[in-house]
Amino acid sequence: MISMFTSLTKSRSPQRTLRRKLNARPRLEGLEDRALMATLAAVSPDGVQITSAPVLFNGDLYFSAKDSTHGIELWKSDGATGAMSMVADIAPGLRNSSPTELTVCGSKLYFNAFTSDSGAELWSTDGTAAGTQQVKDVYAGARGSNPTQLTAMNGILYFSATDASTGTELYRSDGTAAGTYMVKDVYPGAYSSGISRLTAIGSSLYFGANDGVNGVELWASDGTAAGTRMVKDVNPGVRPSAPGNFTSFGSQVYFTAIDIDHGYELWTTDGTEAGTYMVADIAPGAASSMPADLTVMGSSLYFAANDGVSGLELWRFDGANVSMVADVRPGGDGSSPQNLTVAGDTLFFTANDGTHGVELWRSDGTSAGTNMVTDIYPGAIGSMPQNLYAVGNQVYFSAAAPGLGYELWSSDGTAAGTTMYGDLSAGGGSSRPRYMIMMEGALTFVADGTQKPNGLFRLT
Repeated sequence: MISMFTSLTKSRSPQRTLRRKLNARPRLEGLEDRALMATLAAVSPDGVQITSAPVLFNGDLYFSAKDSTHGIELWKSDGATGAMSMVADIAPGLRNSSPTELTVCGSKLYFNAFTSDSGAELWSTDGTAAGTQQVKDVYAGARGSNPTQLTAMNGILYFSATDASTGTELYRSDGTAAGTYMVKDVYPGAYSSGISRLTAIGSSLYFGANDGVNGVELWASDGTAAGTRMVKDVNPGVRPSAPGNFTSFGSQVYFTAIDIDHGYELWTTDGTEAGTYMVADIAPGAASSMPADLTVMGSSLYFAANDGVSGLELWRFDGANVSMVADVRPGGDGSSPQNLTVAGDTLFFTANDGTHGVELWRSDGTSAGTNMVTDIYPGAIGSMPQNLYAVGNQVYFSAAAPGLGYELWSSDGTAAGTTMYGDLSAGGGSSRPRYMIMMEGALTFVADGTQKPNGLFRLT
């Protein structure tokens, strides 16, 4: 067990990009008194390195990992004991099956895996070696269909895959070979429609696709060929509108798209052509406001946008009006809000006000209620918080502090309630906590511990 780290004055250097400047910065003070009495426990045995984000399935965590005698394969960690084991050695020995796109759908966990005989194809598991199998060799032979964008909707798995005769198109699977097939050849023939941003909202799939006539436009599907259609040619002609960031808010779907007259702006759709329109031309004319990080909190949709005057700042749409929440960095440079994460009734994000560097911020949706939580790394360098993950009213994240690398922190939105946990990477490194997930009431994450690079840890 690694005890709670209670002294932050011990010399450590942060992530490599900051090392030259960290030692010149003032040290953190007073955090010892605010430290939460918690422990960090290493879950993964020595020699096992995790290579993908863990996914919760039937009470256990599943992920890709490798050890000294096996390549990258599918592993799991028992939810009750934390014990880790390989599920199946799909590519025997030191070869890699490299499972990716781990997605729960119904009673199975689906993923993309590689074998020398079939290439990268769709696989599924029930959590046992015997129940781990290739669903179908979509692209017959060793080339592989390379299924991506695995998305569950109403008990059916949807994904993008390639075969020789139809290119890359939308597929569906019920977990059987017979029930795995192409939904529709959107771009007829061997050309690829370039399915992108596949997102399930309600009983519809939204995505970008190119039918060879209209460029990459907004499409929707109910999982049938007849119900797969272009919703609207947002950017008329062959020019693409490149729709993305699909987000459900109220009874509508909101997304970002480009048209020749308005640039890249915020749009909405009810799934019909008539019900698809631009919400607001935030950067007037052909300029683009570049909306990003669409996030719903309460009765408003929040996002980052640039109106061409204030730079990239935090904005909101309340269902009727679009407005900037706060000009965090006055002038044209913008604070560049990112990592929008809702915890309770607070919107956390990272921003740079031009004085403190990139730090953790919070907002209640008002200008007065939008402020920096605390200056973790005093001065203009900033702690650069990453990997925000909400649990109840708190947010966990990784950040750099003076004399330390990127380690695990949490915040309840107050300076007093912002705390760093143990220094997992001794000797001047960063543990870079990432892939956070709750399991059995404990925060579980991947980090680079001193003796356990890419190891699995739990905060208890």
